[in-house]
Amino acid sequence: MTRPLCVMLVAAEASGDDRGAGLMAALKQRLGPDRVRFVGVGGARMAEEGLVSPFDIAELSILGLLEGLLAYPKVVRRADETAALAAREKPDVAILIDSWGFTLRVAQRLKAQQPNLPLVKYVGPQVWASRPGRAATLARSVDHLLSIHAFDAPYFEKEGLPVTFVGNSALSVDFSGADPGRLRKRLGIGAEADILLVLPGSRPSEIARVLPPFGEGVRILKAERPDLEVVIPAAPTVAAMVKDQVAGWPDKVHVVEGEEAKLDAMKAATVALACSGTVTTELALAGVPMVVGYRLGPVTYAILKRLIRTPYVTLFNIAAQDFVAPELIQDDCNGPRIAREIAARLDAPSARQQQVRAQYEALDKMGRGGPDPSEAAALAVLKVVGAEP
Repeated sequence: MTRPLCVMLVAAEASGDDRGAGLMAALKQRLGPDRVRFVGVGGARMAEEGLVSPFDIAELSILGLLEGLLAYPKVVRRADETAALAAREKPDVAILIDSWGFTLRVAQRLKAQQPNLPLVKYVGPQVWASRPGRAATLARSVDHLLSIHAFDAPYFEKEGLPVTFVGNSALSVDFSGADPGRLRKRLGIGAEADILLVLPGSRPSEIARVLPPFGEGVRILKAERPDLEVVIPAAPTVAAMVKDQVAGWPDKVHVVEGEEAKLDAMKAATVALACSGTVTTELALAGVPMVVGYRLGPVTYAILKRLIRTPYVTLFNIAAQDFVAPELIQDDCNGPRIAREIAARLDAPSARQQQVRAQYEALDKMGRGGPDPSEAAALAVLKVVGAEP
């Protein structure tokens, strides 16, 4: 009997953990659970699929220039540890998921350490939005790119990097088992009560910067609408931090954890207030009208503002080339502005319906209804290693 295929996966953020878990499940389905084993770095979702991570990925969820500089020694140390893990386990392929700064350092170490190890990057940097030079950097560092955007390929292929478009896993989230009534019953929320879903991000830096203005917006809304119910699905990487912060809010909110509760909450929500990121695509797929907010450190923001080549930060807004969902960025992400935008949607069912329709149209442009991305990614990985079943 031939030995199982050894697949190394490296994910450093909650969204990457989700993608990694989906890919692991698809590989087990395709090959059989006894014909593949997994090593690497990941979070709770990948642990459920059988991966034992040598450290907690929450410490690598870094955003911003100052945060990156302060965390640099830790990032280097963890990249060295990840490369050492590869040296011990001798994987047949390494898949580096999103998280540009960390996975690039891992890729460079693996390429120097094991030149013949196939390196696959899952989710490329958004070079069409900023820093196009990263395409050439990635082409020097890995052997194949699995892209989640149909428009990625030309930017990387011109640098000599083969690209396989697999689609965005956020577009294939299965809401068929989601039960809004289950969430309302569990939290003691009446069937007719409006629910504001608050999603403040999955990185500690996002919680620190985004949750305070989100909380101020919630305070204003609750003062005007005491019957408004507020639900916060907390990502596992930051759940303790979220609970600690909201404990000091003057009004009661419901913090829920776990994938089932998150999907139930999305289907139950009247409107959402979301930190920019993968979750906005999931919310749009669930049919939730939303307001998007984001804050960076002032130095990081000043630099990025000069580099970004698109006026939009939300993927479905980019696809629509329109502000389908309002984006409150930096100083615009403040309590009064948040409360005003949310209130406008709570007060106008027709506006909510119109926004949901526009979000669906944008999702169609992004590839909604296409093949399952995890399955497509699994097939691409097996093709790279010449192990197609």
